Amino acid sequence: MKASRNNPKILIVTPEITYLPDGMGYIANYLSAKAGGLADVSATLVSALFELGVDVHVAIPNYRQIFGGQLAYILGKKLRSIKKKMPLERIHLAEDEAFFNINYVYSSYSEENSEIAIAFQREIINKIIPQVKPDFIHCNDWMTGLIPAAAKKLHIPSLFTIHNIYTTKFFLSQIEEMGIDVSSFWQYLYYENMAPDYKKARESNPVDLLTSGVFAADFVNTVSPTFLTEVIKGRHEFVECNFKQEVTNKWNAGCAVGIMNSPDPSFDPGADKDLIRTYGPKDHVAGKRENKRFLQKTLGLVEDDRAPLFFWPSRLDTIQKGCHLLAEILYEIVLSNWEQHLEIVIVSNGDYEINFKNIVKFHHLESRVAVCNFNERLSRLAYGASDFILMPSRFEPCGLPQMIGPIYGSLPVARDTGGIHDTVINMDIQNNTGNGFLFQAFDAENLLTAVKQALRFYNHPEKTKQQQIKRVMKQSATAFNHMATARQYVDTYEKILRRPLIRP
Repeated sequence: MKASRNNPKILIVTPEITYLPDGMGYIANYLSAKAGGLADVSATLVSALFELGVDVHVAIPNYRQIFGGQLAYILGKKLRSIKKKMPLERIHLAEDEAFFNINYVYSSYSEENSEIAIAFQREIINKIIPQVKPDFIHCNDWMTGLIPAAAKKLHIPSLFTIHNIYTTKFFLSQIEEMGIDVSSFWQYLYYENMAPDYKKARESNPVDLLTSGVFAADFVNTVSPTFLTEVIKGRHEFVECNFKQEVTNKWNAGCAVGIMNSPDPSFDPGADKDLIRTYGPKDHVAGKRENKRFLQKTLGLVEDDRAPLFFWPSRLDTIQKGCHLLAEILYEIVLSNWEQHLEIVIVSNGDYEINFKNIVKFHHLESRVAVCNFNERLSRLAYGASDFILMPSRFEPCGLPQMIGPIYGSLPVARDTGGIHDTVINMDIQNNTGNGFLFQAFDAENLLTAVKQALRFYNHPEKTKQQQIKRVMKQSATAFNHMATARQYVDTYEKILRRPLIRP
């Protein structure tokens, strides 16, 4: 099934993506389906690969409702009428009723998500792979976990990227009932128990999708080097032993790597249209002051450009993100810095949102704490207005806010774990190094200590503080670069393919 081209064809399979480059196809401007960081990372990687000249193709579900209801249908008709005029179509939509009419990429019901995942993979395996005839397939997370095994049967090399440690399990019979003939590649899947015989495994031995992706792929990667090390060393109790062992096996075989994600290039305070005033390292003081005043006025906070402003950018999730740690110390932080007008802005969704709202209401903190539903424009404005971002994560496979914040001159107050460890260094004014404030133990007391360290920095003489933020902004814009991430993926692709992707 492999083609003999000088420029290998890469198929990236992802359940979500924020945007696609204009040149990839007629419908590129109409497709955006985002649930989390995977969408941003997919968009950034695809765009960078396309810019580098890689023959990159993308397969995503056709979320008709998310893409604009009848718009996708109309575009489909137009596509059929102009298909012969187009030199190349690089976007491949998986078609199934399971995701035609949903409003969100992931459902609140695990059974619905499972149905969507199998339907998506069925379309990839049965239709898109035979149509595209890729030389290489790049899969992302559990919703693509069956594809590396199918690719192995077709002798197509694959990379499996682990963004989050979440999985689901199916019996072979369930997968077959939904239209995937696994009998030809069942031996490349990972089962809960040993599976020496297809018939015996079919009804009683669940297939683990995430671990199957790792097991069958030629190469795997996590989205930060430190998180890969943490998984292998067993630092997280929630990582299942089977998954840990398969990742370790890949590592020992020289087939695992950590590739740090990077923010989308649109996260640039010098060009961000969602800011009231754009700015760069040289004029960050005036720029952040104006954005802070506007945000304060918009959210009903005390209007004081000298007030230290902390921004919570991550989903309100107690299992990973540690929002309950902030809840424990929220009143103490605000009360002990009442005269300085310390403010906290939360722009996020999650089950814990009601807890923050109750705390604010009970203690009458409406002028100091704003709890807002996620909104892209408001979130970007908060990066531009804030002085610090809060990331007390229990674990962090990668994380993007701790990279975006410093680009905007907002310094992370974060727990030293996973991708945060790879991107945040403790601020050291004397040695002119660092870009944030780290703490180790996952508890509220250590978060409070880190917040106090951040406030001590904030209360340094203006000249000293401005010099450090200017340095951090410059260094961050250079270090957290999407093209550098893309080149690491290109290197990995080439290592697996053993031939160059980019024509000289």
